[in-house]
Amino acid sequence: MQSLVGLVIFAFRMKTGFDNEKYLRIQSEQIKKRIAQFGDKLYLEFGGKLFDDNHASRVLPGFQPDSKLQMLTQLKDEAEILIVISAKDIEKNKVRGDLGITYDEDVLRLCSEFENVGFYVSSVVVTHYNGQSSADAYRARLERKGIKVYYHYTIEGYPNNVALIDSDEGFGKNDYVETTRPLVVVTAPGPGSGKMAVCLSQLYHENKRGTKAGYAKFETFPVWNLPLKHPINIAYEAATADLNDVNMIDPFHLEAYGTIAASYNRDIEIFPVLNALFEGIYGESPYKSPTDMGVNMLGFCMSDEDVCCNAAREEIIRRYYYALCNLAEKGNNENEVNKISLILKQAKLTTEYRRTTVAARERKELYGVPTAAIELQDGTIITSMTSSLLGPSAALILNATKHLAGIPHNVKLIPEEMIAPIQKTKVSFLHGHNPRLHTDEVLVAISMLSIHDENCRKALEQLPKLDGCQVHSTVMLSEVDRKIFKKLGVGLTCDPVKKE
Repeated sequence: MQSLVGLVIFAFRMKTGFDNEKYLRIQSEQIKKRIAQFGDKLYLEFGGKLFDDNHASRVLPGFQPDSKLQMLTQLKDEAEILIVISAKDIEKNKVRGDLGITYDEDVLRLCSEFENVGFYVSSVVVTHYNGQSSADAYRARLERKGIKVYYHYTIEGYPNNVALIDSDEGFGKNDYVETTRPLVVVTAPGPGSGKMAVCLSQLYHENKRGTKAGYAKFETFPVWNLPLKHPINIAYEAATADLNDVNMIDPFHLEAYGTIAASYNRDIEIFPVLNALFEGIYGESPYKSPTDMGVNMLGFCMSDEDVCCNAAREEIIRRYYYALCNLAEKGNNENEVNKISLILKQAKLTTEYRRTTVAARERKELYGVPTAAIELQDGTIITSMTSSLLGPSAALILNATKHLAGIPHNVKLIPEEMIAPIQKTKVSFLHGHNPRLHTDEVLVAISMLSIHDENCRKALEQLPKLDGCQVHSTVMLSEVDRKIFKKLGVGLTCDPVKKE
């Protein structure tokens, strides 16, 4: 491979591999069927993210981050939203890693987001409550905003002490959550919030009140009707390496139907308990397997499996780099890195599968400085390297937008005499150590220049074309640069090497 900026290695158009319209249609139909199965009401536990599901959109090109929300919009008049948060997470100020905000703040964000698109948010349930003052203060805060709040208590021996759980001293002690619509969507800021327990507690109370209510689970991954070692399912295992989730064949489904279905360890481990709870509530269980509980139709909506497989392989590698950088930067759990290393071997992958990684490293070997590479939507590989003026990521955005706009590489969008005062401000006045411009500073500069400079205007207009592109850097980027790439919709990986 040559290492000239803007070199076309080989071209192919990025394709979509997922039929989003089909998904919206058949998924909403499946949920309607499940509501009808139980009669009056369905408590639908949503695993994963209702929107901002960037993992799904990465491994299933064509799936939109808010596809599940779009799907539910078709059921909006029949649905209400119930948000669950654990008192333990409130007390610990647990942070949602992808957004960098605490769970309690995310609940407020979720309320606003749902209401902004016309959903009825009926209440918030605080679980694992045992008198925490932080939970009481949070409840008061929500109630001042007009949000109904209920408490669900810690039950000793949960989930295995079925006799206690399924009694007036177990679920019976929890607040009964008032609901009014046939579909109750139960969601949360993250895992471990207690969504399933809330659903089961409600079934207990509804049954005592003579209401025919049922439970179903919407778990996006693993995709139950894809092979266990399908790249999409392996990518999910890589994504949850920090949770120690393991994809498994559903043995209950295999025994009941003679059919292989993919599930994961936590659902399989808890199913006998759920089965016993269902029998206690209904007299008999409506489900024969964890797979039976699900309503996910994702696996029926792939339009190009090869495209999805390629995207899933890229995601496995991305997760590997993410874990490596976390270990290098924060000293995070080495077990996560080791687990994803094994997953890479299972998938028969190396980091060289990622074309941007190869291109960036080859350029680094030639010049001995930090470099970066981006794969554009048509398959073109653009590279960059650090200089006295620009970091590799800032240079990469300039190189990529110039290429897309048809601007010759030797044309300088930002004059050096303009960069020098910015550098002086950063070092002399703001006491920074790195004089090189970051991506945000470069974008601000060309935005200002675009008023009078046609090339800068053309370059800025190319930024939307970076959405969905892949980037690799041979050094770990600053938080500012990482955030800019994220906002642009770029998939970023970095070698676990700190900048000098």
